[in-house]
Amino acid sequence: MLRIRNLKCFYGRIMAVKGVSLSVNAGEIICLIGANGSGKTTLLSAACGLLASWTGEMEFEKKSLKGMEPPAVVRSGISLVPEGRMVFAPLSVLDNLKLGAYTMYKKKAVSAVEKDLESVMNLFPILGQRYRQPAGTLSGGEQQMLAIARALMARPRLLLLDEPSMGLAPLVAEKIMEAITVLRSRGLTIVLVEQNALAALEVADRGYVFETGSVVLQGAADELLADKDVKRAYLGKDYGDFYDA
Repeated sequence: MLRIRNLKCFYGRIMAVKGVSLSVNAGEIICLIGANGSGKTTLLSAACGLLASWTGEMEFEKKSLKGMEPPAVVRSGISLVPEGRMVFAPLSVLDNLKLGAYTMYKKKAVSAVEKDLESVMNLFPILGQRYRQPAGTLSGGEQQMLAIARALMARPRLLLLDEPSMGLAPLVAEKIMEAITVLRSRGLTIVLVEQNALAALEVADRGYVFETGSVVLQGAADELLADKDVKRAYLGKDYGDFYDA
């Protein structure tokens, strides 16, 4: 579904992504793990048209993403849930969701929007209870649910999630991960960027490990969970000792 070959991304003269190649097949959850500044968010930004300074090849469903502006990327079937949620704080939950459905309204698919509103509120029931409430008054976890739901309103076939568990209490983060697995069960393809490597690898099919702009390791999620270098660097000593026992 998504094919990236020799991707190099730049901020001025600084190369933030250094010749990365990866693939995402339909129906998969792919996780990208690595430290801050390793290039994960930059890759998502390039795929969404938010970063124009890149070379290499990126194709979604065999069509090049080169030169595409963000609205065109969304129309093509890709939605991004950005790091930090970025909900429209003064607007209500409902209005945030309707903004996510902008492309559907352009198609005059009003009945489809109503159906999608019901679907995302079933996925995250708290949004149905708070739909008239300003988004800025929601808790961090509720805002993350809203950000995901807003992205879903565009009916993407590929969902890009940037640090969805960041700053959340463990129980709330667990609910977010459960929702991600539900979305995959519905046929949605997902690229998940996460610093919580354990949580990401437990829900993913495959993973790529980033360091300083390059992919240094890739494989099935269970293989990466068992890899000693991954355990040492990203899962913590205690987890590694337990896993080896």
